[in-house]
Amino acid sequence: MMRMTDTVKQLLIINIIFFIGSQFVAKAYPLFSLYYPESPNFRVWQPLTSMFMHAPMPNLMHIVFNMFALVSFGSALEHFWGTKKFVFFYISCGLGAAALHTAVNYFQIQYALEQLSSLNFSKSEIHILLSADYGSIFDEKGQMLASKVKTILDNAKCTQDQFNILASAVQTFQSTSLGASGAIYGLLTAFAFMFPTAELGIMFIPIPIKAKYFVPGIIAIDLFLGFKGSSLFGAGGTGIAHFAHIGGALTGFLMMWYWKRNQFNKNRWD
Repeated sequence: MMRMTDTVKQLLIINIIFFIGSQFVAKAYPLFSLYYPESPNFRVWQPLTSMFMHAPMPNLMHIVFNMFALVSFGSALEHFWGTKKFVFFYISCGLGAAALHTAVNYFQIQYALEQLSSLNFSKSEIHILLSADYGSIFDEKGQMLASKVKTILDNAKCTQDQFNILASAVQTFQSTSLGASGAIYGLLTAFAFMFPTAELGIMFIPIPIKAKYFVPGIIAIDLFLGFKGSSLFGAGGTGIAHFAHIGGALTGFLMMWYWKRNQFNKNRWD
């Protein structure tokens, strides 16, 4: 087994520091996780910092899998590329993951708002509706309390079906994305590019599979399960988190295709 390379070791330490620190600092998750750009909680550094955040305790598998994959695949890639090229690739895939995740969120929110266009909400009303803390405006019986949200919905004569559509847009608008999974999927893609015949295995498949089949396979499975509202690897259950994984893999594929075409992958940046 190839030894852990220096940059991979540093990335591993940074992720562990972020993970441990975020368990003790309550503001870490809202500050460093990725919010939708129009959310009042969005900060410009979140596309970068979110790739070093992972699901909180007791969920350990999210960070364990990502760090295992980082060490396993990242060390091989850094060994052949050198530090600068590896860091550039890793960060680019993480940002690509955040970009596709955000783009999908945008189209989902816009689709929901188009379905509500007959209610003629103004831009300021839409912002209030999407940003509101709905946990604080309902009583124990599920009745909506007097609030700006209730006033806007009452004036628009919003039906229950329309409110359900709005609720899905609110959930997407207020959701967060975090984890190294997007960058990791980029590494997996690069590994399959560079070592297509390397045999890989996972716990529930006893037969080793070549990387050129293994990596596209898990990406396809993750995408399929993502549409079902879950995820094979990383943080699942959000309904759209899988697009961050696909974004990382797609970014990695495009970079590897470009480098291979230009023979750039033969050069070290050091």
